Amino acid sequence: MRPTHFSRRRFLALGSGFTAASLLGGFSSPLWAADGSATSMPGMAGMIETADNTSGGVADTSSLRLPQPFKLKLAINQSAICIAPVTVAQQQDLFSKYNLDVEFVNFGNSTDVLLQAIATGKADAGIGMALRWLKALEQGFDVKLTAGTHGGCLSLLTANNSPYTSLKTLKGQSIGVTDMAGPDKNFFAILLKNQGVDPISDVQWKVYPADLMSQALDKGEIAAISGSEPFSTRLLDTGKYHLLASNMSGEYAHLSCCVIGVSGALVRKHKPAAAALTQALLDAHSFAAHNPQKVGTEFMAHALNTTPQEVAAILMSQAHDHHAVGQVFVNEMTQYVTDLKRVQVISPSVDPHQFAESIYANVFA
Repeated sequence: MRPTHFSRRRFLALGSGFTAASLLGGFSSPLWAADGSATSMPGMAGMIETADNTSGGVADTSSLRLPQPFKLKLAINQSAICIAPVTVAQQQDLFSKYNLDVEFVNFGNSTDVLLQAIATGKADAGIGMALRWLKALEQGFDVKLTAGTHGGCLSLLTANNSPYTSLKTLKGQSIGVTDMAGPDKNFFAILLKNQGVDPISDVQWKVYPADLMSQALDKGEIAAISGSEPFSTRLLDTGKYHLLASNMSGEYAHLSCCVIGVSGALVRKHKPAAAALTQALLDAHSFAAHNPQKVGTEFMAHALNTTPQEVAAILMSQAHDHHAVGQVFVNEMTQYVTDLKRVQVISPSVDPHQFAESIYANVFA
């Protein structure tokens, strides 16, 4: 059975009238996401977040503060909006709180190269999307996942005047993506499979540059387009498109989208540092859930072609109040691996739960 979560989920609107501006009026306080056994797990007491409406504070995590300063390199895409909470974490002293000296490595290469960089010590940790990382981790990189940071990020859109009103109606049609190995392609392949549409034989996936996908949709070359942010929000805000599906509704609203990966060496040799980093990153996302406008403003120092209002709206449309750790996180990854096997992304010989356990490190135990 799927574990019970205690987080309040935010859902993207399914209508073209739901704009970035309207999102700004819908924010309220977040709750921690964990299964009922989390508080009884060794080392987990400091991981339970309070629902403090004003400060976004967390329960006492002072025991995670390192006795000496610890330097490490964190690989992220500093311009990605869903990573904005991490990008501005230093400005909130969220790393120094745990005596961490974090250097960002702005990483824009392939997932395999990023994971290899972590595995070989060129970076100590990184953040990425679970549905992109899991296939790469099947190759055996010396990288361990420690937590899920938030939910959201993926949307499937179609034109307002199109005949495609559900995933089932996409049977026999073409779907636009930017990457055949992308997390959005993998996720919507899973959703199609769940609706009885074979994502391999019943639809055709076509690759387009992100800035050309809406044109292809307008011309009728494709029936729907998938992507992440700010791409999806900007199209929805034009009023010409609407949402067919996302990972912020249904059963997948209770799964993490992005995950923290740390080097195996860091876990083995400096486990307290891995725990401190993981908590600091979760703190950053909690801060964003309580203070999206502040994060949006501070993110402008790193952002390209966006505004504080757009960043805040996107953060609120996602679930930065959802943090999966412990057995909850293992169960989430097991679900993803099971689904990726069904759409022939993960090898059929892989045992989903064993694989999820093998790539997870409970740094708080």
